[in-house]
Amino acid sequence: MAKILMIDDDRDLVDATRIVLESKGYQVFAAYNRSEGQKAVQTLKPDLILLDVMMEMEDDGFVLAQDLRRQGVNTPIIMLTNIGKVLGMEFGRDDEMAPVNEFTEKPLEPRKLLALVQKYVG
Repeated sequence: MAKILMIDDDRDLVDATRIVLESKGYQVFAAYNRSEGQKAVQTLKPDLILLDVMMEMEDDGFVLAQDLRRQGVNTPIIMLTNIGKVLGMEFGRDDEMAPVNEFTEKPLEPRKLLALVQKYVG
């Protein structure tokens, strides 16, 4: 089954997401900040990345997505974030700022999360 890497500093959300995804047979790995996420992408070679925006710095997810794409990492990235709610601004997928496959607000109900994951890794 597919390997999914979740990069998010919210450990409770990571745990809840892990339960949902593992119940469907996915292998779920976690990193809790940008540097851990960078290393995990290189070592695990995940099939899908679930990425938060705001971690130690408000733009960590954006920076990590940009870095990964510059390094030639083509792994699908689903950005799960609440940055729009926090900052009161609208964000979305953008080839320069947010070079991700999907950009969605969290929390995401389990069936929507599974539908997004299945779209990229079956």
